[in-house]
Amino acid sequence: QVQLVESGGGLVQAGGSLRLSCAASGRTFSGYVMGWFRQAPGKDRDFVAHITWSSGITRYADSSKGRFTISRDNAKNTVYLQMNSLKPEDTSFYYCAARPAFVTQYNYWGQGTQVTVSS
Repeated sequence: QVQLVESGGGLVQAGGSLRLSCAASGRTFSGYVMGWFRQAPGKDRDFVAHITWSSGITRYADSSKGRFTISRDNAKNTVYLQMNSLKPEDTSFYYCAARPAFVTQYNYWGQGTQVTVSS
C-alpha cells in the first residue's frame, strides 16, 4: 500500500524558510513523478513543483521559481521541498503526490502539512 507522509510544515515569518519532506513507501517509485501541490481554504489546488524520481528532472510553477527547490533522496525514499523567501501568500496546506510518468493524473496523495507565513 502506497503511503506518502508529509512533514516540516509550521509557522514562519515572511522572508523565512521551511523544508517540507515527503516520505514515500509501499512501492518502487522508479518511473514515477513526485509532485508538491498546495491548497488554501476556498481556493483551487495549485501545482507547486515536481521531480522525476529516476532522472531528477524538475519543473516549477511560476510562483515557485527562484524561491523553492524540489529534490529527492532515493536512498531515503523521500522528496523535499525547500522553500525560501516565504511570503504570506505562500500560506496554504501543502500536499505531496505521486503518479506514473506516463500519465498526467496524480493517483497517490499524502495527508498534507500546513504552512503559515506571517507578515
